[in-house]
Amino acid sequence: MKEFFKDISHDKTIVPAFFINGFFIIVSIIFILFSYSKLPPFIPIFNQLPWGEQRLGSTLSIFIPVLAVLLILIINIFTSALIYKKTPLVARMLAAVSLLSSVLTCLFIIKTVTLMV
Repeated sequence: MKEFFKDISHDKTIVPAFFINGFFIIVSIIFILFSYSKLPPFIPIFNQLPWGEQRLGSTLSIFIPVLAVLLILIINIFTSALIYKKTPLVARMLAAVSLLSSVLTCLFIIKTVTLMV
């Protein structure tokens, strides 16, 4: 397994992007855990749906965006390791997309939780 990630571990763009990505995921989880007891039983987590009860999710559903970003991070790490030798630019773009998604999710979590508390 160590040989699998050998190529991307020497890149000066991919490694910091994935570490910063992990930092934002951890910040999101810690922010949720500190404010979880103050959250109401239902929160508006599904904002793309029309107004009403369809937008609301249970308090536990605040973890859905974080889990989605974590899944994106894992998939992009493995995909970057697979394609780095052939196309390093695409591997770097995957790292940037992961970083952008984690930053936006962290902002979404902070905004949602601060509106509810």
